Amino acid sequence: MKSALKKWSKLGSTLQSQFKNKLIERLKDPHLPASKLSGADNMYKIKLRQSGYRLVYKVEDDIIVVIPVVLSK
Repeated sequence: MKSALKKWSKLGSTLQSQFKNKLIERLKDPHLPASKLSGADNMYKIKLRQSGYRLVYKVEDDIIVVIPVVLSK
Protein backbone atom coordinates (compact mmCIF):
# COMPACT_ATOMS: atom_id res chain seq x y z
CA MET A 1 0.00 0.00 0.00
CA LYS A 2 2.92 2.36 0.63
CA SER A 3 4.10 2.02 -2.95
CA ALA A 4 0.60 2.84 -4.22
CA LEU A 5 0.53 5.96 -2.05
CA LYS A 6 3.97 6.99 -3.24
CA LYS A 7 2.98 6.57 -6.90
CA TRP A 8 -0.32 8.35 -6.22
CA SER A 9 1.52 11.43 -4.97
CA LYS A 10 3.56 11.52 -8.20
CA LEU A 11 0.48 11.39 -10.46
CA GLY A 12 -0.74 14.58 -12.06
CA SER A 13 -3.88 16.19 -10.72
CA THR A 14 -5.88 15.18 -13.82
CA LEU A 15 -5.12 11.48 -13.34
CA GLN A 16 -5.79 11.71 -9.61
CA SER A 17 -9.13 13.31 -10.33
CA GLN A 18 -10.05 10.59 -12.84
CA PHE A 19 -9.19 7.85 -10.34
CA LYS A 20 -11.07 9.63 -7.55
CA ASN A 21 -14.20 9.81 -9.69
CA LYS A 22 -13.93 6.12 -10.55
CA LEU A 23 -13.39 5.20 -6.88
CA ILE A 24 -16.46 7.21 -5.88
CA GLU A 25 -18.48 5.25 -8.45
CA ARG A 26 -17.08 2.00 -7.08
CA LEU A 27 -18.13 2.86 -3.53
CA LYS A 28 -21.72 2.54 -4.74
CA ASP A 29 -21.11 -0.85 -6.39
CA PRO A 30 -17.57 -2.14 -5.74
CA HIS A 31 -18.15 -5.72 -6.95
CA LEU A 32 -18.09 -5.35 -10.73
CA PRO A 33 -17.60 -8.82 -12.25
CA ALA A 34 -15.79 -7.44 -15.31
CA SER A 35 -13.19 -5.75 -13.06
CA LYS A 36 -12.55 -8.69 -10.72
CA LEU A 37 -9.00 -10.02 -10.68
CA SER A 38 -8.85 -13.76 -11.21
CA GLY A 39 -7.35 -15.76 -8.37
CA ALA A 40 -7.69 -12.97 -5.82
CA ASP A 41 -10.50 -12.62 -3.32
CA ASN A 42 -12.19 -9.22 -3.24
CA MET A 43 -9.57 -7.65 -5.55
CA TYR A 44 -10.68 -5.49 -8.46
CA LYS A 45 -9.09 -3.10 -10.94
CA ILE A 46 -9.79 0.29 -12.43
CA LYS A 47 -8.07 0.97 -15.74
CA LEU A 48 -7.78 4.37 -17.34
CA ARG A 49 -7.51 3.34 -20.98
CA GLN A 50 -6.27 6.60 -22.40
CA SER A 51 -3.37 6.99 -19.96
CA GLY A 52 -2.68 3.28 -19.49
CA TYR A 53 -2.72 3.51 -15.70
CA ARG A 54 -4.31 0.80 -13.61
CA LEU A 55 -5.33 0.83 -9.96
CA VAL A 56 -5.96 -2.39 -8.06
CA TYR A 57 -8.18 -2.16 -5.01
CA LYS A 58 -9.45 -4.49 -2.31
CA VAL A 59 -13.02 -4.48 -1.02
CA GLU A 60 -13.73 -5.15 2.65
CA ASP A 61 -17.50 -5.57 2.87
CA ASP A 62 -17.86 -5.70 6.63
CA ILE A 63 -16.83 -2.05 6.92
CA ILE A 64 -17.54 -0.92 3.32
CA VAL A 65 -14.03 0.22 2.46
CA VAL A 66 -12.25 0.37 -0.87
CA ILE A 67 -8.49 0.12 -0.32
CA PRO A 68 -6.17 0.99 -3.22
CA VAL A 69 -3.39 -1.60 -3.27
CA VAL A 70 -1.36 -1.14 -6.47
CA LEU A 71 -0.99 1.66 -8.96
CA SER A 72 0.93 0.91 -12.16
CA LYS A 73 1.27 1.77 -15.80
